[in-house]
Amino acid sequence: MNATNEIQSPAPANGQRRKILSLIALAFVGIGLIWLLVWYFLLSNRERTDDAYVNGNKVVVSARVPGTVIAVLADDTQLVKAGQVLVRLDPVDADTNLSRAAAALAQTVRQVRQQKSTAEQYDAAVATRALELARAQGDLARRKPLVAAKAIAPEELRHAEETVEIARDALTQALKSARAAHALVDGTDVQNNPAVLVAKAAYRDAWITARRNRVVAPVTGYVAERSVQLGQHIQPGQALLTVIPLNALWVDANFKEVQLRDLRIGQPVKVESDLYGGTVIFHGRVMGVAAGTGAAFALLPAQNASGNWIKVVQRVPVRIAIDDKDLAQHPLRVGLSATVTVDTADQSGPVLAPDVIDQFAGDTNVYAEDLSKANSDADAVIERNLGAKR
Repeated sequence: MNATNEIQSPAPANGQRRKILSLIALAFVGIGLIWLLVWYFLLSNRERTDDAYVNGNKVVVSARVPGTVIAVLADDTQLVKAGQVLVRLDPVDADTNLSRAAAALAQTVRQVRQQKSTAEQYDAAVATRALELARAQGDLARRKPLVAAKAIAPEELRHAEETVEIARDALTQALKSARAAHALVDGTDVQNNPAVLVAKAAYRDAWITARRNRVVAPVTGYVAERSVQLGQHIQPGQALLTVIPLNALWVDANFKEVQLRDLRIGQPVKVESDLYGGTVIFHGRVMGVAAGTGAAFALLPAQNASGNWIKVVQRVPVRIAIDDKDLAQHPLRVGLSATVTVDTADQSGPVLAPDVIDQFAGDTNVYAEDLSKANSDADAVIERNLGAKR
């Protein structure tokens, strides 16, 4: 009996083992169900990629006139304000051209004044020639009866007739000369004469060129890639430095082509930057999807029609706008890595932009010169050369 009991004693242990295995199986099933629910309600409505980088506007600053650099007033990493002078050029040539333009404007005003006086002289000449013609015609009229009465010789009558013809021709010449002189000055005063306006425009051009010896920042941002040096002779359009506005950044997330099916414009996005890790979450939204894959816009695009073609899953850049408040609290830099998670639950938005957006990608008014000062300076030059008013 003892031997039989000893052989049957492991049965409770086997039953306990089956219970443990059943509990473990149930636990795995529960975990699987929980994971299935999480995937169905949460993860299936998200697209995630770590192939994402912070991007922004890289505003290249260049000169608009040639010149020699005499001062560099900003350096890499420094904050500059829109309109702040960054580089100064040697002003000697521009100042000389401005003085030359002022002299040309003054000379033009004096020439127009002279043309007006010449026109007035021709008017006086016309009046004189008209009087001479009238006098010659009167003399001829008085001599005709005297010829009939044989009081004067016929030759004297012919001389009187010739005098009338000469006076008439002189009057015609004076009239044409007067018209030619008035064609240059009629219909306007000296200040608004076309020649004066052309000289005034040339003066404004020289004035603006003199102002452009100051290279200013088009936007507020941080200086990067400074290449300009003192004494360097630069040409218009030559890149001097770059200004990056860090308050207007975005993220370019490169999703695989198979991840684009549920992406829509306007969907909410969470961005984690490698700079801050998971402790800081940037909020944003999908702005749009690029018109082609990254390979299509590469410097050397793939030749898929070649015989050595190998299929590779392509990636398409998706632009993500970041909340300005998040950027202000946690500044980012261009080129930083990021991880992007798009919530695709709401698919009511468009896949592509449906309408033209009437919005500037960027604008600045720092290049809008104050021409009122240039006009006032030009008017002062004109006024000094008008002479005494009569």
